[in-house]
Amino acid sequence: MREPADSPPTHEPTGSARWLSLGPASRLLEVDPDTLRRWADEGRVDAWTTPGGHRRFDRRELDRLARARRTGGTRGLASLGASVERFARVYRRHYAADGPDQHTDPSDDAARDAQRERGRRLVAALTAYLDGLDADEGTRARAEAEAGSIVDEQAGELARAGAGLTEAVSRFVVARQPFLAEIAAIGRRRSLDSARLATLYGEASTLLDRLLLRFIDTHRRAGG
Repeated sequence: MREPADSPPTHEPTGSARWLSLGPASRLLEVDPDTLRRWADEGRVDAWTTPGGHRRFDRRELDRLARARRTGGTRGLASLGASVERFARVYRRHYAADGPDQHTDPSDDAARDAQRERGRRLVAALTAYLDGLDADEGTRARAEAEAGSIVDEQAGELARAGAGLTEAVSRFVVARQPFLAEIAAIGRRRSLDSARLATLYGEASTLLDRLLLRFIDTHRRAGG
């Protein structure tokens, strides 16, 4: 984890107003502590680590990020040049590198086509959610509901095919990486400032976290 240029002293005074611990920092941004911890681990938010191993966040940077989140400072994916087609190409490259899907018979073109179509629908729902960051809550709720329905389909199908929960979750986690990696790549290509990129990336990560919990619940119920 990188250290800010003007990091606090080794023995930071207790109760410092500038440097916040994980809990207060996450509350200021209105995100889950795990989300903020991940942002720090990925270098998207500067954090200083005390000798005791505790994170400290610069309130000034967090205030800038919070303002960007409140005022719609993050432009949607479409306005940044992203599209379902772009993400489809990213996934084609990803799966071509990994080889054929182990749960789909290579000769079963219909099943493979159905999987691809489901993937396109999920990417479309995710991008619609992120493009709705500045829209009303109803727009985002509808996009998330569509994504959840698709996740339910996938989880139920894997459970019925005999895939265990650990394997199914592993597949979900692996499948989310190209989407998040492409968001980061788009941010670099468009030279987004760190606050805007962190907000966009964080919104995507938080949504995928919620979908993962739903995926686990559906798999358990379908496999039971």
